[in-house]
Amino acid sequence: MSLKQLLSTLVLCVSVVTAAHAQQTTTPGLAAAPASALTPAAAPAQEPSAPVPQTGSISGTVTDVNGDAIPGATVDLTGVTSSRQITAKASDDGFFQLDDLAPGTYHLTVSMKDFTQWKSPDLVLNPGQDLDVAGIKLAVSSSYSITAVYNPVQIATQEVHVEEEQRVLGVIPNFYVVYDSSGVPLTPKLKFELAIKSTFDPATFVAANMYAGMEQAAERPDYVEGAKGYGQRLGSAYADGFTDILFGGAILPTILHQDPRYFYMGPDKGTKKHRVLYALAAPFLCKGDNGKWEPNYSSVGGDLISGAISNLYYPETNRGVGLVVSTAAIGAGGRAVNALAQEFLLRKLTTTGKKHKND
Repeated sequence: MSLKQLLSTLVLCVSVVTAAHAQQTTTPGLAAAPASALTPAAAPAQEPSAPVPQTGSISGTVTDVNGDAIPGATVDLTGVTSSRQITAKASDDGFFQLDDLAPGTYHLTVSMKDFTQWKSPDLVLNPGQDLDVAGIKLAVSSSYSITAVYNPVQIATQEVHVEEEQRVLGVIPNFYVVYDSSGVPLTPKLKFELAIKSTFDPATFVAANMYAGMEQAAERPDYVEGAKGYGQRLGSAYADGFTDILFGGAILPTILHQDPRYFYMGPDKGTKKHRVLYALAAPFLCKGDNGKWEPNYSSVGGDLISGAISNLYYPETNRGVGLVVSTAAIGAGGRAVNALAQEFLLRKLTTTGKKHKND
């Protein structure tokens, strides 16, 4: 190769290398990426979260139609705008409170055995609101029935306790009259209770003293005069009353199953003529413990026994069959007069018992 060819070849090689270098520095695809292109892309900014609404509560008091609390009532809360359901029980005073409730619309249902169910209208609960529901009143269900337990002993006891408070003018005992009868017979215990209470009542002692004074003035029975005679007459008067009440009001009525009380008829149940005849028959007719009318063996027998016992302490000049008969006659007559007074006078003057219309 000639020197000229060699130089030409070198020139050509230099030209090619120079052109290649120039092309490498100016070609866009080979340009150096800017610094920003090498920096990772920033994450997009997050939006701020919405505030959580405040919770509220729903409360109320469950009562009956009279305003009395119904403890233990079942309270069901159902969300209309949500699926939440809550069940609770009313407290002893009927109060309930449901807390931590999200705002929204709710329905409230209250129920209790033997009462009709109560349902609320739409209840709109606002954020943070304490909603008190008024007017939750449950009516007694029409299917509810009351089973009464009939206890004749308790009824008779209550009736006797009422009679033991009956006093004429608030002072004189009026225990042996029934103004409002339940028709329940007295137990033996109650018959003796009435007899003992009547015997030892202070008014009985006062009556015995008054009777002894009248006997002293009339000089009968044939006791001595003076204080000793008065004491004897007082003792016999009280003994007569004690034996008559004990036998005629307790012992014989218990044995014979008879009621020793007088059952007031009143103007609501009979005419005046009917009531007079009814009262006059009282010494000889009485109610049995079976509720039927029958001969008053208890009162008649009590008078005869009392008269017979009086032969033990009356003066010898006054003893005998006549004393027994006269004692029984006086007892029967006294009961008839007392029955007439009960029908037409004493009822108006007795301090307890249900009022009847005036005669």
